[in-house]
Amino acid sequence: MGSVQPFETPKSRGGRPGKIDAPLNKKLSEVKWGEYRLRDLFEIQNTLSFNADQLTFGSDYDYITRTSLNQGILQETGFVNKENINEAGTWSLGLLQMDFFYRRKPWYAGQFIRKIIPKFEITESSVLFFTTLLNKQKPKLLSVLVRDVDKTFRNINICIPVLANGKIDFEFIDGFIAELEAQRIAELEAHLTVTGLKDYILTEEEHNALDGYDDWEWKTFNLEDLFGKSTRGKRLKSADRIPGELPFVTAGEADEGISDFIGNNVTVFSENTTTIDMFGSAKYRNYRYGGDDHVAIVHTEVLPKLASIFVTSAIHKSSHNGQFDYSKNFYAKDADTLNIQLPSRDGHPDYDCMATFISAVQKIVIKEVVQYADRKIDAVKDIIK
Repeated sequence: MGSVQPFETPKSRGGRPGKIDAPLNKKLSEVKWGEYRLRDLFEIQNTLSFNADQLTFGSDYDYITRTSLNQGILQETGFVNKENINEAGTWSLGLLQMDFFYRRKPWYAGQFIRKIIPKFEITESSVLFFTTLLNKQKPKLLSVLVRDVDKTFRNINICIPVLANGKIDFEFIDGFIAELEAQRIAELEAHLTVTGLKDYILTEEEHNALDGYDDWEWKTFNLEDLFGKSTRGKRLKSADRIPGELPFVTAGEADEGISDFIGNNVTVFSENTTTIDMFGSAKYRNYRYGGDDHVAIVHTEVLPKLASIFVTSAIHKSSHNGQFDYSKNFYAKDADTLNIQLPSRDGHPDYDCMATFISAVQKIVIKEVVQYADRKIDAVKDIIK
């Protein structure tokens, strides 16, 4: 029977470089691996379900459905029936896309949800490890009928780090996850420093931009008048795409509309531009990319970056109001007739004001990220020797 390892190791990939750095890969290759069936480690059970309209609001209990969005949480609910609350310290499994999410507090379930109960005492670090391991089984679970999911789950073989006596090596798992987390946090710290995002203190000008928002003068501008004619992408069928490094943008919200990375000889659009897909959804692009025929490109590259981001938001507000769908697609010609509202000065768009405002918002948003990174770095200093 085959097995699935929770992380790729140099042995499993023929020694090729991977996403985990060399020291951690070395640890993965040297640790002892043991094979378990999932039924040896977890129980899979049905959950009692509710319809959302039966729930009241106001408590900390989450209502879990089979969606993959927001960790499966549809909404927070109030007290309903104590006997139907699922315990914390378990995983939910939505029988649609087979996503596993760990539940740190009691929860209610919608329809088609399974509860995964560990048969061992789990630690905070091992939660991340086993969540990754469980989600690696999605292809197998998606390949069977819903009625066969429980049986398939129980019989899946997996490999995990073990001690000489065959028991799970939780010390290795906890240490590995701590080191991996520390590595990623260090990368985040470096990124924040290099990009200048680590500075989240608002300047006087940024304070003034936030405080004066209600007093801004706004004016309506036509998109073609501001940036010239928009460009329509060109169709490139999936079967004709050559693997490569260039992001290829199509319609949709998943992965910001990036459906593939290609090596085809296509028109390459500049970074600092805005795309509008067939549904009228506008997105800012800070990288070079290709686009299919369901994407219109607005040439905002003439603007400073932060002003372009502001303009993208204004475009989205105007174009994404339900007026475009499968029956009526948004095209480049629609972008040329689109009117947007922008702050103005002396009758012209006030791009300096826009850039300052976005800079202030960016600092407000990034502040918690910077503080989180600082807290995590302090926390792992005692773990990583």
